[in-house]
Amino acid sequence: MSQELSLHQRRRAPRPEELEGIPWLAVLQPAERERAQKALVVGDAQPGDYVCRTGRAPTYWFGVVEGLLKMNTDGADGASMTLAGLPPGGWFGEGTAVKREPYRYNVQAIRRSVVGGLPIETFHWLLDHSIGFNRFVMSQLNERLGQFISAREIDRLTNPDLRVARSLAALFHPLLYPGVGEVLRITQQELAYLVGLSRQRVNEALSVLQRENAIVVEYGGLRVLDLEALRSGLFAAARRAA
Repeated sequence: MSQELSLHQRRRAPRPEELEGIPWLAVLQPAERERAQKALVVGDAQPGDYVCRTGRAPTYWFGVVEGLLKMNTDGADGASMTLAGLPPGGWFGEGTAVKREPYRYNVQAIRRSVVGGLPIETFHWLLDHSIGFNRFVMSQLNERLGQFISAREIDRLTNPDLRVARSLAALFHPLLYPGVGEVLRITQQELAYLVGLSRQRVNEALSVLQRENAIVVEYGGLRVLDLEALRSGLFAAARRAA
């Protein structure tokens, strides 16, 4: 039995506190929100579960209610490229859902996660009836395009400190991932998996970023002090390595 079917079988109705963490519900009118909430389901994903797979047709528009997912593509040469880490509050795949085309990427749970799903038919009903929802989806599409361009740039970086800095900045995107806030709950091993470096090298990079006062490593996560420094790489260690 496939992992996708297993995740689908674990679907359930969202709890009230889980609905509160879905950002786009707040832009809907009362009747639209009621319809959406009746259609929404969540699934309890285990590490390694696939939420989306390349070549499969979309049946839901997905989002991260809790946990951490990874979006990646596999090249013809077998090399994998990370397009995005997907922390809480992030909804993804709207372009695929709008066009009803097969996925061109995989999305997989890195840790135990709660994944929200809006049926594709309800997604299109909201597009047809809700101005607020349309604006939200348009903003998502625009921001996601910028994120994918940044992901290609990150993939070409040879400086590990810059790779980690830029990858962290992407995870703290306030529009795409409003559920993160100032503290990202992530382990060094999970970050290493997203960035494509060893855990030891990620640990060294985090130490550099902390000395540069760009982040603070806290128990169970990271707090950003200077998001612009992470985005731009304008910190002393990066300039010396350039």
